[in-house]
Amino acid sequence: MTLVKLKTIRSEQPEFETLLNQLAHRGDSDLTRVEPAVREILQAVRTEKDAAVRRYVERFEQRDPGTLFQRDYGGKAALESLKPAVRAALELAAKRIRRYHEAQRDHLGGFEYTEGGITLGSRVTPLASLGVYAPGGKALYPSSVLMCAIPAAVAGVKEIYLACPQVNAEVRAACELASVSGIVNAGGAQAVAALAYGTETIPRVDKIVGPGNLYVTAAKRLVFGEVDIDGLAGPSEILVIADDSANPVHVAADLLSQAEHDEAAYPLLLTTSSELARRTEAELQRQLAALPRRHIAEPSVQNNGYVLIVKDRAELTQVANRLAAEHVSVQTEAPRELADSILRAGALFIGPMTPEAVGDYVAGPSHVLPTGGAARFGAPLGVYDFVSRSSLIEYSREALFEQGDLIAEFARAEGLEAHARAVLVRTQG
Repeated sequence: MTLVKLKTIRSEQPEFETLLNQLAHRGDSDLTRVEPAVREILQAVRTEKDAAVRRYVERFEQRDPGTLFQRDYGGKAALESLKPAVRAALELAAKRIRRYHEAQRDHLGGFEYTEGGITLGSRVTPLASLGVYAPGGKALYPSSVLMCAIPAAVAGVKEIYLACPQVNAEVRAACELASVSGIVNAGGAQAVAALAYGTETIPRVDKIVGPGNLYVTAAKRLVFGEVDIDGLAGPSEILVIADDSANPVHVAADLLSQAEHDEAAYPLLLTTSSELARRTEAELQRQLAALPRRHIAEPSVQNNGYVLIVKDRAELTQVANRLAAEHVSVQTEAPRELADSILRAGALFIGPMTPEAVGDYVAGPSHVLPTGGAARFGAPLGVYDFVSRSSLIEYSREALFEQGDLIAEFARAEGLEAHARAVLVRTQG
């Protein structure tokens, strides 16, 4: 076995700052490289509709898609066909995801108040339709179906469609549990285009969510404006923060849990302990040797795996906030205290008994998270992503008379006489 090592660097080394700056841009994707091909696909689907979708599925997915859109996708039968333990796992996940997002929905509410004859408010309403993209390349993700579609259903979205290049029984069962209305039998940029523009058989949606490859991500960016999107997903990543109290077996396992997603994933260890780093390295070698997806995890560790050794807890917090990682696992003394100081993270996994895998499946919050440092400004997918907000404004006669002259002055200061007159025709006759 070739020795695969995490690259180790200490905060006192001059290269440390350079590495942090490099990692801060880990989310940069070369979307421009694929954009010409993606634009061609989008335009073809926009003009040729089903015929283009079918052609690109045959070309890129090497299969005949048959019926491109199905409302009757056999979800109930698929659920009943699963092994009892698999069905129980999916049902537990669905129950917990729904419960969490129902609590989230209860804190969304609009508001309304009246003062001085003016009633103002904000009204929250669900989107009408949603497209969920679930990858089907290196692995199948019924979990992503649950994590995207259930929050939308809880928000009140009535029409939810799944697009996926491979749909097996587990994916169909997840669709059943998540109230998916129909399945688009296509993947890639062609599926994104079909959902964004609509075809003869595939309905147009208001928003598209869910991760995909570079072509899917480029397509989502290019159709933004025609529809809303959740964000631009990059490779998965985990930042494990550990000290001498951490168990290196757990730390190594958590690093590999993300490394096995994709050769481009980032397994990162941030620690105050050189000894913990050394023991984790040895444990990682042992676990990697027996990992079924070693062919994926090994390049991830080799190319993007780092150990960052810092002096103290204050530096742990400082570096974690700069990296703004998708998954942040805190395995230290007083882990909750440290976690409370980390303000930039997609999801925090606190304490030694909280592996990142619980968040992938059954904990409850959506596992669709900002990647590549986007946790600086982004947020986990949630009920709030599937609603629109409208401002409510109602003036009484007295209120408009009171403010009218000043509103007109403001409008004229901007050179907008018609704005001023729209007020004054009401207040000056």
